[in-house]
Amino acid sequence: MNSNSEIKSLLQKFVLNQCTPEEINEVVAYYKKNQLTEDFPTVEDIQNLLGEMPKMDKQTADDIFMNILSASKEEESVIEMPERRSNFRKYISIAASVIVLLGIGFFYKQNLSDKPAEPKFDFKSSDIVLQLENGETQILSEHNSAQIKDAKGNIVGNQSGDKIAYENSLDPERLVYNTIKIPYGKKFRLQLSDGTMVHLNAGTTLKYPVKFIAGESRQVFLDGEAFFDVAKDKKHPFIVNADELNVRVLGTHFNVSNYPEDAATDVVLVEGSVGMYQSNEKFDALKNTILKPGFKGSFNKENAKISTKAVITDIYTSWINGGLTFRNMTFKNIITKLERRYNVTIVNKNEKLANEKFNASFSDESIDKVMSYFNDIHGINYTIKNDQILIK
Repeated sequence: MNSNSEIKSLLQKFVLNQCTPEEINEVVAYYKKNQLTEDFPTVEDIQNLLGEMPKMDKQTADDIFMNILSASKEEESVIEMPERRSNFRKYISIAASVIVLLGIGFFYKQNLSDKPAEPKFDFKSSDIVLQLENGETQILSEHNSAQIKDAKGNIVGNQSGDKIAYENSLDPERLVYNTIKIPYGKKFRLQLSDGTMVHLNAGTTLKYPVKFIAGESRQVFLDGEAFFDVAKDKKHPFIVNADELNVRVLGTHFNVSNYPEDAATDVVLVEGSVGMYQSNEKFDALKNTILKPGFKGSFNKENAKISTKAVITDIYTSWINGGLTFRNMTFKNIITKLERRYNVTIVNKNEKLANEKFNASFSDESIDKVMSYFNDIHGINYTIKNDQILIK
């Protein structure tokens, strides 16, 4: 490393777990030489960087701390303090703090890398999958009834057809999460332990506590689309995390759409009020965007800006009853949504169509009727064979 700017840049990457093995060796070699200078980053600088690190559970943190202590005992050394550098003691103190922080980053990275990679969920499968916090999975059929159990075999809820209702009688010491994954072509419903009802659209994943705990915010994590009918609780805000966006409510009806192909995460408010703010911020009612009923808030994923406009909410919630709506949407994105809704594969060989935008609304129609509409109105030529559609 030839300059302090390079040192800072490399240190930041290390703390955020972004270093290559070669860069890790550079950092370790640098600390062995104790090359500390006036513009070396302070402890506060590093603590600010740590705010960007992924959070870990208490047990993981304890294990990492014990590993650091063990490693430091094995490699203890005495550092002599030269008289000629009056600030050297300050930088040794900084270095000691930074090394501990780096150790946390290093061991946390190792801890993560040692865990087997979780198999990617096949959204084109026919199975609704419920995943417990320990990684165990249960396959659900929307036509069956079953008891929902935790990792210890305790009954935490009951499934009846396309709905799971969680019990409120449990008294856990900490938040325990389940994750439900809805494949293409299917929908599902959850009644959370506080009575909140969640409608889940096709191709959606929701992570949520089996039981909410007094004194803690009611937070869930959404990838995909869901309609929330939130049970009122003034003491415990309900927060939907949609990647970089948080949606905060006390009790209301609203829809969140957060699919990966969309340029924005949309929140449509039917009743009550919701606050929209970035997930790395704290909620501030005076500064954040507050939606009123009948409005849609759009969080631009590229520039993180939020815009609002009045809408007909029924258009955006019609999917609950089988409806399908496209508003100023590119045909490329329409294809993705049709694949998700009907669990089909669509091959588009008409490249000119990809970025053309369309408006269309359908009730609970078959894929044949939807494609027939595009053919009749827009002259889109296609063939359907089994679950594959070819657009010519």
